Amino acid sequence: MSSKGIHHVTAIAGPAQRNLDFYTRILGLRLVKKTVNFDDPGTYHLYYGDEAGHPGSILTFFPWEHVAPGRIGLGETQETVFRVPEGSIAYWTQRFVENGVAHQPLTRRFGDPVLSFQDPDGMRLALAAVPGIENETGWTDAGIPADAAIRGFHGVNLLLAQAAPTGAVLTDIFGFSEIGREGSLVRYRVPDGGAGSIIDIREASGYLPARLGGGSVHHIAFRAADDAEEAAMVRKLAENHGIRTTEQKDRNYFRSVYFREPGHVLFEIATDIPGFAVDEPASELGQTLKLPPFLEARRSALEASLPRLGQSAP
Repeated sequence: MSSKGIHHVTAIAGPAQRNLDFYTRILGLRLVKKTVNFDDPGTYHLYYGDEAGHPGSILTFFPWEHVAPGRIGLGETQETVFRVPEGSIAYWTQRFVENGVAHQPLTRRFGDPVLSFQDPDGMRLALAAVPGIENETGWTDAGIPADAAIRGFHGVNLLLAQAAPTGAVLTDIFGFSEIGREGSLVRYRVPDGGAGSIIDIREASGYLPARLGGGSVHHIAFRAADDAEEAAMVRKLAENHGIRTTEQKDRNYFRSVYFREPGHVLFEIATDIPGFAVDEPASELGQTLKLPPFLEARRSALEASLPRLGQSAP
């Protein structure tokens, strides 16, 4: 069974245009898919990532115009961390100052410089300066220099009462290994490294349970190469951990199952196939509203009800 790490992270946002502006204009990510929440088609589902929308680079949002703010707490993703080339943190700090992005003083985490910040909905994010990724391709359409552009996810930070039960699932099902501890933080990594290869678990007590809302991460998806590998993971979850998943759901760009891990975070297993170019050319990703076949008959009504989105200039 392969070990590949994070496929995507899905979060909840407020106004869709504000979300689009921040992630494309400020962070310089590419809008790789504009579709709807298949379970709530009156709401967009926006996907941001690198040029091709590779697994490990994708951050997605359900933007609800009047969503109430979430509350950070146990059983939630505390922070979503992107990778940037070593030496680019000064550029990003200045960019955040110039654009009024709330951010924290630079810190170090397992030796890497980390710049924590928040999006307009209060979602907790960070940039980790990682050595040796300068030659990886970054999306630079927002005027961000190639030597500073985001190179997918570094990983995510979970806030849990205990690390070990969740760590057992990460290691047995997804191929992670515990590689270090730093205070209350336990780090897991897939041996292949690369984008989306890190899960940090912060053990904490005294927190209330998380409350989902604007700025909250809804779920984390882990990669499976195809349906067969996903099915093998589902069997292993049931046999080794007594955890059962949902039935497989076709999300057009991947096929998914969902489950609650022992710390109560919602995990997804998503296939790498078929990818985001299945319904539009790679050169045109994110430019038009894409709907699954079962919603095509409602296209006119949905287009009339969804907020109009305009791509802002960098």
